[in-house]
Amino acid sequence: MNHQIVVGRHTVLSIDDLAVLRANLEEQRLFRQEQLQQIAGAATVRTVAAPERQAASQLAVRDKLAASARMVLADVEAALTRMDQGRYGACHLCRGPIARERLMIVPQARYCARCQQVKEAGR
Repeated sequence: MNHQIVVGRHTVLSIDDLAVLRANLEEQRLFRQEQLQQIAGAATVRTVAAPERQAASQLAVRDKLAASARMVLADVEAALTRMDQGRYGACHLCRGPIARERLMIVPQARYCARCQQVKEAGR
């Protein structure tokens, strides 16, 4: 039986949906953790092996990659925490539901599509 769970006041997710979303988030978490380890390892090897050959642009790219991976990892971990606390699927701005379809595409989403657009327009 595929029970429905109401999350974030109106977002309806099945137990199967939540299991798929959790598995996706855990896979993303593992990927980002491994990515950060590889970046850190590559930085150590390059620094020890030939610091004079490291171009500033390579260092900048590595730093931006690491910062991006840390940001996504934090978003993924926050989504898993919201799941554990029963707050998953509610928009952080309007407190309304985040559409199931959006969560299936971006499982770490903090905002509904409307609020995401407003937030991005305000940048």
